Amino acid sequence: MEFIDPLTAARLQMAFSLGWHIIFACIGMTMPWMMAFAEWKWLKTGEQVYLDLTKAWSKGVAIFFAVGAVSGTMLSFELGLLWPTFMEHAGAIIGMPFSWEGAAFFTEAIFLGIFLYGWDKVGKWTHWLSGIMVGISGVLSGVFVVAANGWMNSPAGFELVNGEFTNIDPVAAMFNDAWFTQALHMTFAAFVSTGFAVAGVHAFLLLKNKENLFHQKAMKIALIFGSVAAFAMPITGDLAAKDVAKRQPAKLAAMEALYHTEQPASLIIGGIPNDETQEVDYAIRIPYALSFLAHGDFHAEVIGLDQIPDDEEPPVFITHMAFQIMVGCGFLMMMIGLFYFFFSWKRQETLMKNWWLKLIVFATPLGFIALEAGWTVTEVGRQPWIIYGIMRTEEALTPMPGIQYFLFVILAVYTFLTLVLIWLMRRQIKTVSLRYASASKDGKIVTNKEELLEALNN
Repeated sequence: MEFIDPLTAARLQMAFSLGWHIIFACIGMTMPWMMAFAEWKWLKTGEQVYLDLTKAWSKGVAIFFAVGAVSGTMLSFELGLLWPTFMEHAGAIIGMPFSWEGAAFFTEAIFLGIFLYGWDKVGKWTHWLSGIMVGISGVLSGVFVVAANGWMNSPAGFELVNGEFTNIDPVAAMFNDAWFTQALHMTFAAFVSTGFAVAGVHAFLLLKNKENLFHQKAMKIALIFGSVAAFAMPITGDLAAKDVAKRQPAKLAAMEALYHTEQPASLIIGGIPNDETQEVDYAIRIPYALSFLAHGDFHAEVIGLDQIPDDEEPPVFITHMAFQIMVGCGFLMMMIGLFYFFFSWKRQETLMKNWWLKLIVFATPLGFIALEAGWTVTEVGRQPWIIYGIMRTEEALTPMPGIQYFLFVILAVYTFLTLVLIWLMRRQIKTVSLRYASASKDGKIVTNKEELLEALNN
């Protein structure tokens, strides 16, 4: 007797793999820019702390790049293993963005190698430009993958004739109607999530030693990146939501738990969807707001689930709750960013207060929680389709028996990778913190090993 049905097992495996890998993709899109910004500060000011920060972050980028490459490779195998019917038809159509993603990945690897090993072999500004190229390649890599996912939400570049995909146009497929809004929202989400995560790590270490100049500068740079991106998220999110309202009304209805078509439609904040009563309990409603956000018209009609066939409705509870979590976390980070810029302008001493540092530590996972919730909305909200309106997820599933067991193999592999990553990053952070742990009162960095070890123990 099966302990879990094959379709659920396959979907859980992909959800776990994608959810795990997306963190590394976001770090790979963001950290190189922070690394290059730190080097630019060193080139402009000559301050040693920025050079140390650049080198420390570059090692972190290399670690995440290597682990992300492993998880990304596993994903490519999983697509063929779990969803062969999908790959049979879609492979030739969305092969272009995946090919370009591969090219961007190798470009990133080349310039990362130059950045890591070219300190004394190329000019200073040439070295800095190699870091910029790592950042550009990382962002492009993410954009190309999102373009492929956009095609799954907005199929284009082919004709369906008697169940066969013909007249394939890979350029039209890549630049589908969904790719731009998804890629734009995803790029800023990467900067928000990584910026606040990095700031949180350094804030935690500052709680132990507020005089540590290294962590002060690191937290400041990370908060600048994260906060600026947080302000852009409502704009990119609004563009994405309007696009979803136009192309995928079922997904929007599930996001808002809109069981009944409304004109005008109220925006629902919070609440718990009840599929039996088709109501949202404990919700706050803002009249007219959803009509405006979805269509730019306060009196526009918004399609509800009552106009969607029962066998094409997405899971409402998961989609709605994930959407609320995403928006809630995004709002919190935006408010923290607003306070950060205000304190930087008017009350700089507040930035080293315990309560502020603890708040930044609290915000460490918020970006990645929002990121995972956002992808849950994107993928679960598309169900029951793997190719929206064309192919159902169950139709793409492999007929191979025993795929449930691969789920546990993947869980074991990713658990091992996670433990290795934690060990490597703790070692890296401890090493760089050690150097700044006993900065003397005149601002010089103590490098005597015995003194540093004594300070760290104390």
